[in-house]
Amino acid sequence: MLFQAKSFGRNRQAVKVVEAKFAAKGQVQGEVRAIRKTPTVVGDLNTSKIPLIVIHGGPGACHDYLLPLTDLAPSLPLIFDDQIGNGVSTHLRGKAGDESFWTVDLFKKELDNLISHLGLSRRPIDVYGHSWGGMFAAVWASTPETSSNLRRLVISNNLASMDAWRLGITALRCELPEDVQKVLDDAEEKRDFESPECEAAVEVFYRRHLSLARPWPSAEVQAALDWFAKDPTTYGTM
Repeated sequence: MLFQAKSFGRNRQAVKVVEAKFAAKGQVQGEVRAIRKTPTVVGDLNTSKIPLIVIHGGPGACHDYLLPLTDLAPSLPLIFDDQIGNGVSTHLRGKAGDESFWTVDLFKKELDNLISHLGLSRRPIDVYGHSWGGMFAAVWASTPETSSNLRRLVISNNLASMDAWRLGITALRCELPEDVQKVLDDAEEKRDFESPECEAAVEVFYRRHLSLARPWPSAEVQAALDWFAKDPTTYGTM
């Protein structure tokens, strides 16, 4: 495990962090290969304070947009992680569209890898899951074989039912201007979601319902959008 110190800040005093780089073995196309993981640890894990593992959404958004949670760092150590296929972890563009590979079980195992490599398997931990991160964290937490040391699970901006979520999204979409709705309808009919017209229509929705921060987009939101654009493999498949 390699450690490299760095610092960052958001209009506040910079926070000292450590990147813990390791290669975990993962099953890819029937072969065991190294999966690069670079979690960012804010604070000191060698204390009695219970660490908080922060799981990002998307899937594919990476952890950058959740860095405002470093405000909690004086009280507890935090661990931010880019999931497999995201951010600075291993990307697997050749698995695009492979729904048998990109499964909830894959991400559960990767979370287990993270916990193991940071030496947290036998001490209490808290887990914060945002959006998609909360979805698979809830499934992971319900597996006592690997989550027995979980003290608290925080689920943020998550959904309890995919069917109910679809109904809600549809209702919000119907409130968009008619010309924007038409662009989205045409994109779905043609299965073309990368045209400038479609991207502009999606941005209208995002400005209303993804983030109300102004100016748009905030640095945190832009970080997530940038990763979606760089590698849509995970998000596009799942």
